[in-house]
Amino acid sequence: MPLLYLIQSAMPHQGLALAFRPASLVEGGWWPGVVTSMFLHAGWAHTLMNAVAALAFAPPVARLFGGAKGVLAFLALYIVCGVLAALGQGVVDLNSDSVMVGASGAVFGLMGAALRLLGRRRGQAPRTLTDRSFLVPAAVIMAVNAVVGLTGLAPGMLGVRIAWEAHAVGFIVGALLLGPWIRMFGQGPVTFASHADVSDAAD
Repeated sequence: MPLLYLIQSAMPHQGLALAFRPASLVEGGWWPGVVTSMFLHAGWAHTLMNAVAALAFAPPVARLFGGAKGVLAFLALYIVCGVLAALGQGVVDLNSDSVMVGASGAVFGLMGAALRLLGRRRGQAPRTLTDRSFLVPAAVIMAVNAVVGLTGLAPGMLGVRIAWEAHAVGFIVGALLLGPWIRMFGQGPVTFASHADVSDAAD
């Protein structure tokens, strides 16, 4: 992400021509911005926050997939989460001409997927969507996301509208898609009759 931001900084108008405008969904224009916007950022603070979060949540998800096919599967999951997050923000702000940039929706998708793997050993199925060990931290993350988004209290983001709705959509998409993605691209069969127990706490 830092390398991408360096490239963006050298582009005319900071590359904002590739940003996503929600109004483009109804007016036309640069609608591919739902994809290109996730490779742009609003500044170094924004870039580094997303980079750190991606480094934290990508590894447990990436380890589920092996080989070249696995790399493509991981990247596809990342991009799908980012695209649907942008579209979700677009639906909420359909008539907005404000530009939207950042990989946060995709990163929150990785977060939603990784949270289902919390405390699971290699080869164990992810936690179910109704598992308390998934639901409680998910609720906390969504509450913090909404508070930060509505108040704008994020490092380096003073005066910038935070697309917290996109974060929420990305998180939900990542959590929902993890199961189907494992079935399609994972290493070996995975069942989903997973039950939490104390032995799951350590790896």
